[in-house]
Amino acid sequence: MPQNPLVSPLANPNKLLVVVTSLPNMETATALAKALVEAHLAACIQINEGIYSVYRWEGKVCEEQEILLSAKTMSHQWEEICAFIKESHPYDLPEILAFSPEQYEQQYAQWVSSEVYSKT
Repeated sequence: MPQNPLVSPLANPNKLLVVVTSLPNMETATALAKALVEAHLAACIQINEGIYSVYRWEGKVCEEQEILLSAKTMSHQWEEICAFIKESHPYDLPEILAFSPEQYEQQYAQWVSSEVYSKT
């Protein structure tokens, strides 16, 4: 049975990928960011404070201040980085989204690739 293309790895394993998740506080976001970089699952992480989220959870509308984490990686790392975030994340159902930019500077992409392929 074929995998659902929305959850399977992207077709081109050498394409730049930006993985996004939200976290409850800066301490948790920083710890996850460092762990992802140290594990060579991401080359660079950007952390944005001041995100205000409104969502429905278990039938109740919730409002929370959150931290947005954006990890730069390559598409071949999708399954591993997704599993790592799920395992490390404090939320029962974490937001984990991946975007592959149509255009990006090739030298930057080569640097990202070298960081996520390197396991030294």
